[in-house]
Amino acid sequence: MPALYPFLIVPEFHERVWGTRDLRPYYTHVVEGEPVGEVWLTGDTCAVASGPLVGKTLAELAQEYGAEFTGQASLQPDRFPLLVKFLFPRQKLSIQVHPDDQFAQQTGEPWGKTECWYVARAVEGAQIGLGLRPGINREMFRMAIESNQAEHMLNWLDVHAGEMYYVDAGTVHAVGPNSILIETQQSSDTTYRLYDYGRGRELHLNLGLAAIHEQTHAGLAESREVDGHQELLASPRFIVEKYKVESPAILHTESGKSSVEVMVCVDGGAVVECAGAQPLPIMRGEAVVIPASSPAVTLRPQWGAEVLRMRLPSKEVTEPRTSLHTSSATKHV
Repeated sequence: MPALYPFLIVPEFHERVWGTRDLRPYYTHVVEGEPVGEVWLTGDTCAVASGPLVGKTLAELAQEYGAEFTGQASLQPDRFPLLVKFLFPRQKLSIQVHPDDQFAQQTGEPWGKTECWYVARAVEGAQIGLGLRPGINREMFRMAIESNQAEHMLNWLDVHAGEMYYVDAGTVHAVGPNSILIETQQSSDTTYRLYDYGRGRELHLNLGLAAIHEQTHAGLAESREVDGHQELLASPRFIVEKYKVESPAILHTESGKSSVEVMVCVDGGAVVECAGAQPLPIMRGEAVVIPASSPAVTLRPQWGAEVLRMRLPSKEVTEPRTSLHTSSATKHV
């Protein structure tokens, strides 16, 4: 088999009723059919776009190379562990919930779906709904769904570019229009739709209500500076960091278990350099996958660049510290 190396990914464009036909400034892709809501960067069927492995999917590489590709930190080395995507909401997404690992395994899935959202772009008034309001329990929420009042049961938060929001499994959530989000999540597409504004799509009330956690860790994540870059979020399921690349930056890794990494260029352009591999330019909207066995990576700016780096934690990590800034109060969790 060819040796592994950092490579670009061919994105997948997924139609969604709440999406858009204008994907700028990240993509010039012409949307002629239904609107696109999600651009998947690391789905199982996303394919390699550069080097000798061109055309291979992430699922195929995980099967063939195992932990050499996905890393020792992966719970299931023969599956790619992280799904990274852009969200382009122009209408409200459904109110929904994702199962945690235990609930997912009871229904035959390998793991649940904890996720986070980095706000890449937002216009004034853009909002997300995150968690049930204080005092709202599962039964009260069911009654609100039946009376078409579900929207009013959520914490609605104004969002701004550069913020990171944590959405752990079991959190009831929704996304309003007029933002562009970069989502990092466990590699699962299990979604229980609870309320959909009368759009006629299937709901999953029994499973969804059973999967709800009335108290969660969801909220605006508190970032910190680490070795010249910003750690946006560290959680038990993934770590997301942001690099402002104005001079060459070496991406250090901690001691512990290895992990495959994903890098997404949010703005500008940079070159990914890795010993034994060809320099790899990365531009806005593009994603690079770094196999777990790769040597240290250096990011060299072509001009100023903003790059997100996603990976699994190398050792045990606790839930992140977050806050919910609602219209009435700020709640720390």
